[in-house]
Amino acid sequence: MAQTATRSKPASRGGTKSRRSGSVRGSGGVRFAGESPELLQDYFHEMTLIRRFEERAAQGYTQAKIGGYCHLNLGEEATVVGLMRSLRTSDLLYTNYREHGYAIAKGIEPGRVMAELYGRTTGTSKGWGGSMHMFDVTAGLLGGYGIVGGQVPLATGAALAIDYRGGDQVVMCQMGDGTTNIGAFHEALNIAALWNLPVVFVVVNNQLGMGTTVDKSSAESELYKRAAAYRMHGERVDGNDVLAVRDAATRLVAQARSGGGPALLEAVSERLKGHSVVDPAKYRSEESVEKAKQADPVANFRAELIEAGILDEDTATEIEHKAQAEADAAVAFADDSPHPDPATLFDYTYATPVANDSRRLPADPVF
Repeated sequence: MAQTATRSKPASRGGTKSRRSGSVRGSGGVRFAGESPELLQDYFHEMTLIRRFEERAAQGYTQAKIGGYCHLNLGEEATVVGLMRSLRTSDLLYTNYREHGYAIAKGIEPGRVMAELYGRTTGTSKGWGGSMHMFDVTAGLLGGYGIVGGQVPLATGAALAIDYRGGDQVVMCQMGDGTTNIGAFHEALNIAALWNLPVVFVVVNNQLGMGTTVDKSSAESELYKRAAAYRMHGERVDGNDVLAVRDAATRLVAQARSGGGPALLEAVSERLKGHSVVDPAKYRSEESVEKAKQADPVANFRAELIEAGILDEDTATEIEHKAQAEADAAVAFADDSPHPDPATLFDYTYATPVANDSRRLPADPVF
């Protein structure tokens, strides 16, 4: 049931208008055959926007404008964009705490994402969630979850609800490689396979579960093979290749939507920085850091598009300037957005009023 993915036929984002195809030249001509140049440029723009956004987020953290924990998608942009281009707007997404790029690629305005990082009322969760808890029902993003694997049972439950109601949505559940070692991962895959639920589980394997390599933490380091234990389809894809990720994810999402059952997709990528903004990554060798730099999906995709004649230096630079301006505008929006009123601290604690619930502030007397 498990296999390594190879690139299949091109696919565009569900629900979007078709775009005019054009010819390409150079060594990338075969690789990009049948692809719309405009769409490829769009991918490059979105990957670059996520890169610039995350760089500004790191800067905001060092300026103490962002509190709590902050985990970035630096190095995973191809995986993020490829996965999101396989979904319809109505499809549901559950992620772990490394979700800023997913929020943007799922259609949430970068300003609202940055405002959430800044803890402002204009953020996706009105400033309550911060970096790890993005949430937007309209966009179909049902969390960011700070607990490792906390999203996996919930995503499976959402898939059950869709199946129960006879809907045609698909749930995508993103997680890191470390999540595959917790009990909830196996319980969720088991029940999803038993009940043939419309969910695609995606493991983003950046080969470091925080600071421990996958080889040292997982007896089976080829994580997609774990699907075989539940007679579920599993495959591995190059997470640095936006087209390979898109094609594999599109195929598995279509399979789930048509009643073909759940699947496990492993996208292997590199992490350019530490586990979080404050992690200096001293556990990494110089060789592994250099390997990650050489695998940089944004820089490599840029070079491929230029080689294929889809971009020239001027156009690539223009796209990069546009992405930088969008990231800067997101920061400006967050800076200008209001802080929550302290009087709202206990709002949304309960869905409905609860008798005798405590509303005591930290400095208030107990009695």
